Amino acid sequence: MTEPAEQEPRPNLGAYNDDADIGAGAPGGKDATLGAAASEGSGPIDSDEVREALKGVVDPEIGIDIVNLGLIYTVNVEDNNIKVEMTLTGPGCPVGPMLQSQVYGIAAGFPGARNVQVDLVWSPPWDPRTMASEEAKDILGIW
Repeated sequence: MTEPAEQEPRPNLGAYNDDADIGAGAPGGKDATLGAAASEGSGPIDSDEVREALKGVVDPEIGIDIVNLGLIYTVNVEDNNIKVEMTLTGPGCPVGPMLQSQVYGIAAGFPGARNVQVDLVWSPPWDPRTMASEEAKDILGIW
């Protein structure tokens, strides 16, 4: 009888962040420069800084970051609790769990980040013609 293969644990995408090392080493994680919030220690986190840091997550199938693709719908920060609503290029996207994990790692990497939640949403459906940046549309050949 064969032993079942061990599976890697999946990140808890809604867990309370009390682990000092969460986000370390991730693109935009604790060891990267994150603008004013990083230089001020654990001051208030700005949603625009989180959104900017998320540009470090690139969809490997397309080669464009998920912010310019329009996959990040909302970034809300309240009392250093961060909630990101994002979508994928499609429900069967094979890199979806990886992208979601990277988004979590970057958000949790902000000094002072408390609860980090990354939700996948499917409404509205992603449409690069209306949701991608002009730069992304040029790269994708959408006119």
